[in-house]
Amino acid sequence: MTNALVTGATGFLGQHVCLRLQRMGWNVTGLGRNEAAGLALASQGIRFVQADLQDEDAVVRACSGQDIVFHCGALSSLWGPYRSFHAANVEGTRNIVAGSQKHGVRRLIHISTPSIYFRYKDRFGVRETDPLPAKPINAYAATKLQAEQIVFQAFAEGLPGLILRPRAIFGPMDRTLFPRLLQANDTRGIPLFRGGNVTLDLTYVDNLVDAMLLATEAPQDALGLAYNITNGEPALLKDVLAELFSALGIPLRTRVIPYPVAYGAAALMEVSHRLLPVLGEPPLTRYSTTVLARNQTLDISLAREKLGYAPRIPLAEGLQRFAEWWRTEGRCR
Repeated sequence: MTNALVTGATGFLGQHVCLRLQRMGWNVTGLGRNEAAGLALASQGIRFVQADLQDEDAVVRACSGQDIVFHCGALSSLWGPYRSFHAANVEGTRNIVAGSQKHGVRRLIHISTPSIYFRYKDRFGVRETDPLPAKPINAYAATKLQAEQIVFQAFAEGLPGLILRPRAIFGPMDRTLFPRLLQANDTRGIPLFRGGNVTLDLTYVDNLVDAMLLATEAPQDALGLAYNITNGEPALLKDVLAELFSALGIPLRTRVIPYPVAYGAAALMEVSHRLLPVLGEPPLTRYSTTVLARNQTLDISLAREKLGYAPRIPLAEGLQRFAEWWRTEGRCR
């Protein structure tokens, strides 16, 4: 029986990974902070360790006896103090690597982000080897890039592992991506730039879990690399929104805003919210505005070639699955 540790086990992706592995008969340990979600996992036969990634002793102990470590845990947010991102994403990854090295983990699968590629312009078919921006777009991207460097260094020192960079993960149990759109739809309407004629990539969560499982058996020459992961179906934002809200049975409300106006407003909001941290996250950031206004797609040919990745759940089916979950469970939580 394969022993696996999943960090971020109480988050969206982590829960999906834990439950898939458990169904496959693996001996799964989930590490996370949310006690209620952890108890729900434990009720399904998954060992739960309540700990913070910054707790080096707890993290290193959790790696003991593990064959595979899936490092899904991270602070993923558009806003917040840099020190919080550094503690979770950099120090947390350093602790996971230390535990994996100490206990001879057979493979480390690290979940990163294509946010490290982000530029304020249209980009199509971005490859893993394309030059990165001189300065990451935000604290999240900056610290995830540093975390990657820790994993690459560990590989150079003999720790078998690889990195996945999934784009815009969605599916049942998602509390971030589509729920944000639903909230915007319920209030003032979803802002559209270029009439929604913006091409983007999405990743259905089960396809990402498939890629993670492929990574556990990837050959030696596939290790030590980073891989883009998407559904491989670039789509226009306006079409995705139309299909999603049709599946949900909810009228789609949009509002057309000139990009320069929204970008300027977002910049002012960022300044005011930095000066007054009590205000929390700004309603708009330059990053969130540009994501909706600029084309960005990823090239996944490396994952297809080296990992044998082939997205199994089409975009349309994934949207339907999310809608069914939202109607029955999601909106009530």
